[in-house]
Amino acid sequence: MSIRTVSTQPYADQKPGTSGLRKKVPVFQQPHYLENFVQSIFDSINAPQGATLVLGGDGRFYNRTAIQIILKMAAANGFGKVLVGRGGILSTPAASCVIRKHKTFGGIILSASHNPGGPKEDFGIKYNSGNGGPATETVTEAIFAKSKALSSYKILDAADVALDMLGISALGDMQVQVIDPVSDYAELMESLFDFAAIRALLKSGFKIKFDAMHAVNGPYAKDIIENRLGATTGSVMNAVPLEDFGGGHPDPNLTYAHDLVEIMYGDDAPDFGAASDGDGDRNMILGKHFFVTPSDSLALLAANATLVPGYKQGLAGIARSMPTSAAADRVALALNIPCYETPTGWKFFGNLMDAGKVTLCGEESFGTGSNHVREKDGLWAVLFWLNIVAARKQSVESITREHWAKYGRNFYSRYDYEGLPTEAANGVMSHLRDSFGALAGKQFGKYTIKTCDDFSYTDPVDGSVSKNQGIRILFSDGSRIIFRLSGTGTEGATLRVYLEAFEADTARHHLDAQAALKELISIALRVSELQSRTGRDKPTVIT
Repeated sequence: MSIRTVSTQPYADQKPGTSGLRKKVPVFQQPHYLENFVQSIFDSINAPQGATLVLGGDGRFYNRTAIQIILKMAAANGFGKVLVGRGGILSTPAASCVIRKHKTFGGIILSASHNPGGPKEDFGIKYNSGNGGPATETVTEAIFAKSKALSSYKILDAADVALDMLGISALGDMQVQVIDPVSDYAELMESLFDFAAIRALLKSGFKIKFDAMHAVNGPYAKDIIENRLGATTGSVMNAVPLEDFGGGHPDPNLTYAHDLVEIMYGDDAPDFGAASDGDGDRNMILGKHFFVTPSDSLALLAANATLVPGYKQGLAGIARSMPTSAAADRVALALNIPCYETPTGWKFFGNLMDAGKVTLCGEESFGTGSNHVREKDGLWAVLFWLNIVAARKQSVESITREHWAKYGRNFYSRYDYEGLPTEAANGVMSHLRDSFGALAGKQFGKYTIKTCDDFSYTDPVDGSVSKNQGIRILFSDGSRIIFRLSGTGTEGATLRVYLEAFEADTARHHLDAQAALKELISIALRVSELQSRTGRDKPTVIT
């Protein structure tokens, strides 16, 4: 075995976003493309000689190939050990768990989250720091700077490492330890939740259906939900991770998790339904014929947290992304704890958790988590809900409706316009910014615009400022319309429109969200000129 230094030319498009670098698989398959980015990571993080790294991914196409390349590059760059999930598998929250438990220098996670997989579909790579969370902007900017100036990378000439058997092998002077991808994570879950109570709930005849969407959480859910908690065999559907996610779109929402939705709204629906996404960090919660919005889910978990052993001492605080509804704010007010409104991106929550300012956090995009790791965590949220149901002995719908009766209901919806021409999407945002002055004070039926802005956030921990995080149209009654360009896609632009109206009157809580938000939807389309500027007469996804 020998270390080879390979001359290369930099690529100009390797700027990592909030979720790392995401491109189509053929882009990553270009000569030296993956290697250049990995070398840029290693050149930027200043890992000491002999450091330990965690490595794994969601099993999508190109995952195993990329892992072999990264292992050989880690060996050539002086790492002493790499912990890699068996078969190359590690969910994003499990990778965070392993980094934190084993106190490694950091980790590389291979995933494009909820985006489709396959030979022509999406792939992604990101670096997580020693706290288990996504790299800070300082680190990602350093990686990008390195990628633009790179002239060579180092790689070990060696045979591929066997990934499907647990154990330790040598790769040059570096050890590769293939670990059980589930065990550390499952142990952490058992320390947080009342497994005995959940086991008793499932034994009582309570039926559940968990849709792993042929993604990474299949093995985790099979082990924890069926084996450890005793749910009937088959409670976990689509449990085998596939390189193309079975041809589906592994995004746990009402549109893409349609198989689960049909089951939960069918004649013989189970009591509880849930789904998770490609890399296991998102979740969707359903009751019998009943959908819980992610914003409500965060608020409900916070309101019931002391029923769960890991949170029985209460919460230090709550954090939510700016587009997420204010339902959690009302819980925080009642509990007399702070609630932070941050830009979208889990790294903002990580700062707050590391500083001990918050315990629970969540994003409206089906991501919820706590300070047990530094990533959102889909299966954790499902177990949290099951623990609450076991403790309260009520249905998902009853628990949610009682919450609305106590705190009021935040009617909420998100409209996603995916794959838009970038110029058209930017045009919508520019038009809205130019309209701030004309919109302030304007009345539309019962709604009066109080103010408009482009959200800016000053981090209370490190003082960093994040500007242009989404356009907010705020109404005098507390209702909101938010427009935001998302960075999770790999081609074109995704424009998200968020709509929220607070309703204290319990007599109106039965309304369908789309009916309750009809007037706000009309206002959003009118002031943004979205349909005429993009040519889209309807969104790709409504949640």
